[in-house]
Amino acid sequence: MLDALGRPERHFPAIHVGGTNGKGSTCAFLAAELQARGWRVGVYTSPHLVSPCERIVVDDVPIGEDAFTEWVEQLRPHIERLDASFFEAITAIGFADFAARGADIAVVEVGLGGRLDATNVLTPLISVVTKIALEHTDYLGTNLHSIAREKAGIAKPGVPFVTGERDPDVLAQLIQEAKRRGATPIVHVPDTHYPAPGTALGLRGAHQRANAAVAAAMLRRLPPPFAAPMGEGATPASFADAYVPGRFELRGKWIFDVAHNPDGMRVVADTLREIGSTIPRPLHALVGIRNDKDWRAMLDVLAPVVDQLLLTVPPSIPVMQRWSVDVQTVRPSGRPRVHFEPDFERALRDIQEGAASVLVTGSFHTVGDALARLPGFAPVG
Repeated sequence: MLDALGRPERHFPAIHVGGTNGKGSTCAFLAAELQARGWRVGVYTSPHLVSPCERIVVDDVPIGEDAFTEWVEQLRPHIERLDASFFEAITAIGFADFAARGADIAVVEVGLGGRLDATNVLTPLISVVTKIALEHTDYLGTNLHSIAREKAGIAKPGVPFVTGERDPDVLAQLIQEAKRRGATPIVHVPDTHYPAPGTALGLRGAHQRANAAVAAAMLRRLPPPFAAPMGEGATPASFADAYVPGRFELRGKWIFDVAHNPDGMRVVADTLREIGSTIPRPLHALVGIRNDKDWRAMLDVLAPVVDQLLLTVPPSIPVMQRWSVDVQTVRPSGRPRVHFEPDFERALRDIQEGAASVLVTGSFHTVGDALARLPGFAPVG
């Protein structure tokens, strides 16, 4: 497909961002600073919340629906001939759009894994694996070491490789694989380089300090002409402008977070504890999780920090990945009230009854389907 488009990914330099959690936030920090330095920045992320156009953005402007349609029509014969996946096709469209809109540099998020991901056709200026957690075990392996090796598959010969991983054993696997692939230098970001508590960041939660530190480490190692003077451990002022929809996003009484694995849900719970005094109670949580996730562990983490759990089935989740939950099996003593309402629109209405605040979480599907149904909330028109 890229051959058919004239190899657009060779028309702009790129930064490649992988990892289990923190990819989208790291991309946002990078884009904010590169734009502040005056560059025209393309950002490719996944999945989307409401519209696929959200995935392909240049200087904060998503690809237009007409342009997206035109790229699809141009690529359709090649998509059908190659039996290309949705992600392969939209990645090709994203790279073509960045070239067409004159992006000076692109920040590209890995879709799944790294080694075999469609975005791995890039030879970037720098690559990163933010951190590793158990996810997509059917594709990436059943332990953290095998997942680390897959994700470090984005390392390239002679290209700097950065990671913020804190587990020593997992870090060793990342470094070993990156070295095997010829990456140099290999940079580990220690917690001593995290921004000080209270540093202005556009994204909420203590965990964002780690993502900001990783992004800053990458920015310090960019080659000319993208390099700019920046002290070790310094945090760019532009990080206060970083924004990603659905990352502990507060909109009135609503809180949206796309946490979709236990590690992500722990971050949500920690953030609720951190800023809990500012969130009116009672706090109700609307939760929809795909059945291929460790949803019991996710609910175990979330339950102690909310006043009511309403489990539901987001309609955009593929039929084979929809869960059916017996609430009696997820209601041990000390838990808040738990209900299961499979009708999403009814659940979205019911969750508001008696709630001073509402958290929507569990997957990109859950947040996206809620945003699409709440007036004025969709991130892309």
